[in-house]
Amino acid sequence: MAKISQIDQDLIRTIAELVNEANLAEIELEQDDFRIRVTRTLPAKEVVHVGAPAGYAAPAPAAAPAAATAPASSPAAAPAAEDLASNPGTLTSPMVGTAYMAPEPGAKPFVEIGSKVAEGQTVLIVEAMKTMNQIPAHKSGTVTRILVDDASPVEYGEPLLVIE
Repeated sequence: MAKISQIDQDLIRTIAELVNEANLAEIELEQDDFRIRVTRTLPAKEVVHVGAPAGYAAPAPAAAPAAATAPASSPAAAPAAEDLASNPGTLTSPMVGTAYMAPEPGAKPFVEIGSKVAEGQTVLIVEAMKTMNQIPAHKSGTVTRILVDDASPVEYGEPLLVIE
């Protein structure tokens, strides 16, 4: 077995921290002849790793990350970010990824404006590193605003929807 260099050990620690911070069950990276897979076991109610819903294709790799800004016509542009951050009904993204409003293309969305939701109910999916992560409602109530479009990129902490 090959000896792991200090650089590789530091990379593994960094990836393990990312797995914990993003509450992921697993992450796998591969570059040239170097491959690393970090997994952790979560209590059953906290597992966020799910299989990819049928029909969702993996996104093409991006050349470099760019700062995401919401277009003026986007629903996310309407309310000020400060107003949403102070609203206890605002559900924010727990990770960077792509938000999907339905379990698969063409399917009925998990929620719509006016939908009644229970705490823990899946309200959307965020795909991060080819893993589909179900995002649960943080409280029970009625969805009053949906702040992201289907298949749109989201940042960590970005407001996704409001439940009143």
